[in-house]
Amino acid sequence: MTELRQTDTNAADDSAGRVFGLDGNLYLPVLLTVLGSLATFTLLGYLFQVPWTVAGLITAGPVLAVLGWAVFLRQGKPAGYDRDYLDHLAGGAHFGKAPGNQEGIAE
Repeated sequence: MTELRQTDTNAADDSAGRVFGLDGNLYLPVLLTVLGSLATFTLLGYLFQVPWTVAGLITAGPVLAVLGWAVFLRQGKPAGYDRDYLDHLAGGAHFGKAPGNQEGIAE
């Protein structure tokens, strides 16, 4: 009988998998938001007698926001891209001191 031959292999990058077309565990915030929106939709419709169209519009906002965040700011982007992009939109914080605030430089 022949012995088993062992070789070192590299299976490329490790993947966290894909669910619903989203990488890794990125589906969890979307799924939890959808479940929360369904619960809110039900509460608004049955308990508070809000019209269904109004309840749908109210609960669609968070779902669209989280889905947009996941697809446009996290899917296929490097780690921290969403925070960096939102920081850039909020004022564009820079690495280092502003030119006018450096010590020892005469203006």
